Amino acid sequence: MSSNHPHMTAAGPNTGAWVTFTYIQFAVAIGMSAIGIWVIPVDLTVKGYLAMGFLFAVSATFTLAKTVRDEHEARRMANRLDEARAEKLLMEVGRAG
Repeated sequence: MSSNHPHMTAAGPNTGAWVTFTYIQFAVAIGMSAIGIWVIPVDLTVKGYLAMGFLFAVSATFTLAKTVRDEHEARRMANRLDEARAEKLLMEVGRAG
């Protein structure tokens, strides 16, 4: 399975409907949060603080998701290398025997 495809997961490719759903879900969540911050009956300073906290939380979520994905990919690559080394060793042992 190639991980070069933009919609590939460990389980296979995501459907177009799922990808569209995730984008819409993200947009709705951001929009509803922004509207909530805009209409909450507090002064502008508090709204600014809430908006900054919200933006930092979204940014941290993206960073965390990317880090988790990168760590998973690194472990997969290390496991593939270990499997290739073991297979090569078994082939050499098989030839010697």
